[in-house]
Amino acid sequence: MTLSIDAEREWLAESVRIATRNVADGGGPFGALVAKDGEIIATGVNRVTPSLDPTAHAEVVAIRAACQALGTFKLTGCVLVSSCEPCPMCLASALWARVDRVVFAADRHDAAKAGFDDRAFYELFEKPRETWEVPVSRLSLKDGFAPFDAWLDRPDRVDY
Repeated sequence: MTLSIDAEREWLAESVRIATRNVADGGGPFGALVAKDGEIIATGVNRVTPSLDPTAHAEVVAIRAACQALGTFKLTGCVLVSSCEPCPMCLASALWARVDRVVFAADRHDAAKAGFDDRAFYELFEKPRETWEVPVSRLSLKDGFAPFDAWLDRPDRVDY
């Protein structure tokens, strides 16, 4: 995928514009879009507080909309453009969606200055799980692998 820097800058400026408009609409200061083949496929804005959904970050909203618009869960050939550096959840979503590239304007330090400090999330995965503030535990269960067995036995499964 070859794109001009000018196109990416235009998309980046658009993501900043929609983020700024979203603040006026009662949402968070984040905007994102997904582009493919030089065209904007979908946009998304942060809707965490209006929708009472902590996963409704702009990037996730844009990825969901792009998948629906393209009729696929794989965004190969697409660029995720965001007004701010994606948080760990949004970056993981972009990786699962298989986007080719992620471009952002403000970084995580800029977001922290505005009260959106994700530092603890970035640092969490560097620490042993048993030291995490929120306990995350594995409990062994005899049939714990049963869903995976069912998945592997299904000949018509769609791998992702």
